[in-house]
Amino acid sequence: MTYKTGSFTKYGDGPVFGSKETGTMFDAYVWKDRGRIRMDVSWRPQKALAVTFSDDGIHWDEPQITLECDPTTGENDLNRNCVIPDPHGEGYLMWYSSQYWEGSYGKSWIGIARSDDGIHFERFYKDPVLVPEMDFEKESVMNPFVMFDNGRFRMWYAAGETYEPNAICYAESDDGIHWEKYANNPMFCCEPENEYEQNRIGAVQILKEENSYLMFYIGYRDIHTACICAARSKDGITDWHRVAENPLVTPTPDTWDEHSCYKPGVIRTEDGTYHIWYNGRRNREEFIGYATGTIADA
Repeated sequence: MTYKTGSFTKYGDGPVFGSKETGTMFDAYVWKDRGRIRMDVSWRPQKALAVTFSDDGIHWDEPQITLECDPTTGENDLNRNCVIPDPHGEGYLMWYSSQYWEGSYGKSWIGIARSDDGIHFERFYKDPVLVPEMDFEKESVMNPFVMFDNGRFRMWYAAGETYEPNAICYAESDDGIHWEKYANNPMFCCEPENEYEQNRIGAVQILKEENSYLMFYIGYRDIHTACICAARSKDGITDWHRVAENPLVTPTPDTWDEHSCYKPGVIRTEDGTYHIWYNGRRNREEFIGYATGTIADA
């Protein structure tokens, strides 16, 4: 059974990963690793990051924790990570969101960790690699997406409020630790005339294509209602154009994701199909769903 809300088609009548037994699984980052589909996820009950693998994108292995919260630092939660092969040697690098809460007030910044096997990660740099500094970044930087491109690390990240961010920003680095933020941040902001993103935007994954960069992001109609959208840019920084197919994935009434569709993880296959894994929410439960569709070339 499939459902079509937005321009993409959802698979099945429920999530493909996560259940009441696992508890909330959210913020999927999906990519091909050693011949399999890899999904790095946030595991809320464990306050940890985890990984799972699949051969078809629908049936997934049992999750394995990759990095745990460090309460000795005051850290309350870990989520929203990105993992890539280390371009300078063996192993893997991870950038992640580290969150701290004091009552209803929260703050987030971005840390880095490393692994030899892609499963067991350790922090090798004790300080955050990115923190909020500008007024528009408010109390949080989060949701790092990192690509090694043209000899440099490139990061797209969300900034603003801790509960849900407000805008997308950009930074570059030679070593993945010391980052130079783009002078004209925020790079990408909501367009209130678009009903599906009139409140705020956040959480990206970027695909580098033949002639452009394709950015998948969250559009918020209001702080509790979200969908998945996309935009293109020639250089991945400036002159973004939203695709005609927006919104791509939206909540389906009276189902498991009826309140929000968040945080896309995306793979494009050779036939031009985009495969999106996303966390869908109904009340306080969030699990990972799957949808497919096409987007016209720029």
